[in-house]
Order: sequence, then structure tokens, then C-alpha cells
Amino acid sequence: MGFGQGVSGINAAAANLDVIGNNIANANTVGYKQSTAQFADVYAGTKIGLGTSVNSVVQSFSQGNIESSGSSLDVAITNGMGFYRMVSSDGSVFYSRNGQFQKQADGKLTNAQGLQLTGYPAGVAGGGGVKPQPLVISNAQMQPKATSTTSAQFNLNSGSTVPATAFVSTPAALPTQSMFNYSTGITVYDSLGNAQQLTAYFSKQAAGPGTAAGGSDWQMNITDAAGNLVSGPAGAPAPIALQFSSSGLLTSPTPAALASFTLPAANGAAALTSTIDLSGTTQFGADNDTKSLTQNGYTSGSLLGFAMQPDGTILGSYSNQQTQSLGQVVLAGFGNVQGLQPQGNNVWSATGSSGQELIATPGGSLGQLKSNAVEDSNVDLSGQLVNLIVAQRNYQANAQTIKAQDTVMQTLVNL
Repeated sequence: MGFGQGVSGINAAAANLDVIGNNIANANTVGYKQSTAQFADVYAGTKIGLGTSVNSVVQSFSQGNIESSGSSLDVAITNGMGFYRMVSSDGSVFYSRNGQFQKQADGKLTNAQGLQLTGYPAGVAGGGGVKPQPLVISNAQMQPKATSTTSAQFNLNSGSTVPATAFVSTPAALPTQSMFNYSTGITVYDSLGNAQQLTAYFSKQAAGPGTAAGGSDWQMNITDAAGNLVSGPAGAPAPIALQFSSSGLLTSPTPAALASFTLPAANGAAALTSTIDLSGTTQFGADNDTKSLTQNGYTSGSLLGFAMQPDGTILGSYSNQQTQSLGQVVLAGFGNVQGLQPQGNNVWSATGSSGQELIATPGGSLGQLKSNAVEDSNVDLSGQLVNLIVAQRNYQANAQTIKAQDTVMQTLVNL
């Protein structure tokens, strides 16, 4: 008779209690994955077992509940088994499901322990040997963009009459009301982001030789703020001829994006040439009106904030009402997640058993990202409390076997 079986049972039950206690302690730890102790029986050349041993402790990587938070730097991985790829200051690589990040003074995104979140910088596409690197949120001013295309839709009143005076515009002789039927402002931006105010004038014309039966002609003149004519080719400003069919639809210029205007270089800004697409412009029996007016230029802007998109793109919002990518987060996957080695502080490291990391951008099997949210611990607290009772009873039962063995040994000694 021996005490080995009872001792091994007590040791195993104690280890199980440790595992369960650790799960309960981390029930509120973001990104934590609960563990389970697995046991194996022990034999040594006999049909009577020698007790039990802890075979392994495995973690369940099932997804925890997704809970909303109030921070734009809280990001949860949903619908996938991916991990955030983090690096330490010495270059060591770790993996985490905890998406509670902080922005440091140098723009790097880190977790509470200072590990840096990695991905692809803005303008860099993954693949082709490009490795993820620590992401940096730049506070640099967003560069301005000069207007290169303008889109406009107008309705010109078919009941308008030909103006009494031919259109003329110079800084010394600005257009008068007798020269046009309708005018509207157009704002564009030069290469330095300065807003330039233009004015478009529409003047009805007598029907020309190319006018469709029942149609009519108009002239569109565009001037700068000083009154200089800027419509037409660079160096040869001229009116833009518009022709309409008897149905009031624009028939010339063809295509409608053929029209253009040019501003000369000034105050350090480069010369600006922009096409103006007049598609959808009509001549109906209704008031002169601007239906839509858009252009693709903008001034410079300061970073106001940023948000993580489902595909991992960090989208920055700027004071000029524009957005641009500041980088893209990557996720890492493994052939055997059970082979990952827990390192504490909500991170794991890769081992030979886990296999090499498989890097991909969010959106596939590794999962998507959800901003302003965190992944709760996947600990089933009620289940763990039940397991705690069972483990306690198991410990007590193994202690009873030792007590029984002790009673038997005492009986033998007393013979």
C-alpha cells in the first residue's frame, strides 16, 4: 500500500485549483483566454495505477464578448483568430488580443507595457517582402491639393433674352449687368492651398450655325477675382460656347468635360489649369440656378483625430474636411494557436509548436477590427465557479485516500 496515488491526486487537484483561480482572477482582463488543466493517468508496468499527473494546460482561444468603450484607441478583433503584432524596444515580437492602445508623444501606438503596434505605413502596400513596422501617427500638416477638375451643373433659363451689351471683362472694366443673364461664384485652390475666387458669367447668344433646330446658344465666361478672363486655353482666354438641343440638353462642348480654365502662377503658387465638366447642364423654362458645384482641391489641414477602420486602415480626419490614411494595422495568425507561449501582460510569443506567423491585413479569416470597442475575457465565470467546487471536492477526496492509507498503516503497526 502507498500514498503516491493520493499525493498525485492532491497535486493535480491543487494545479487545477490554480488554473481555475487564475481564470477567475482574469474574468475582467481584456483579451484574456481561459485555460483548462488536462490530466493523464500514471502506470508503471502494473495494472494498478500510480495516480495522475497534469498532462498540459491549454487555453481556449474562442472570441470573448465585444463591449463598446469610449476611446477611439480601443480596438477589438471580431470574427477571426488573428492577433495584434507587437514589438518591444529590443525588436522582440509578441502577439495580443488586447486592443487597448495609447498614442505616445512620438506618435507610436503602444499597449500599456510599451509594446508597439505594427503594420504598414501610409502609402506602403503589404507583400513583396515588405515587413510590418511600428506604426506612427504623424501630426504633420496635410498637404494642400490644387484643383484639377471641377464639376458643375446649371440650369439656364430658356426664356432669357440676348444681353444688350457684348461681354467684356478686364480689371479696369468689370462686367455690368447688361452683359450677362446669370452669374455664380466658383472657389478653387492653388498649389499652396490658397482659395481663389472665380466668377462664371452666362450670356445668351443669337443662334449660331451649329445650333440644333429649336435649340439655342450661350457663352460661359470665367473671370478671376481681379476681373481677368481665365476661361479657355492657357495664354488665350476665350468664352466657352454652350449649345443646347430643342429638349434643353447640352450638346456642345462634346464631351462636356472639354471646357477648362487657367490661372497664371502667382505668389509662389504654380499655374493652375482645371477642366470643368458641365455634364447635366440644361436649358429649361425655369430660373437660372446652380444645381451642383464641386471641385477636387483643398487647402492644408491639421490632424483633428483618427479612427480604425474594419480593414485596419487608420483614417485621419483633418481641419480642411478631408481624410487620409495614416497607415494600416496587420494581424498575425498561426497554424497551431495552442502552441503559443503565454508571456503575461496579455501577450503571447511564437514557438516551434505554434509555427511561423502568418501576416495579413484585417478582413479575411484573421478577423476584422472594430473601433471604440474591446474584446472581453472569454472566461465563463459561472462555469468556473462550478469547476471550483468540483476541484475542491476532488482535493478533499484525495486527502481522504491518504487518511485511509494512514489508518491502514496504523493498524498494521499495531499488530
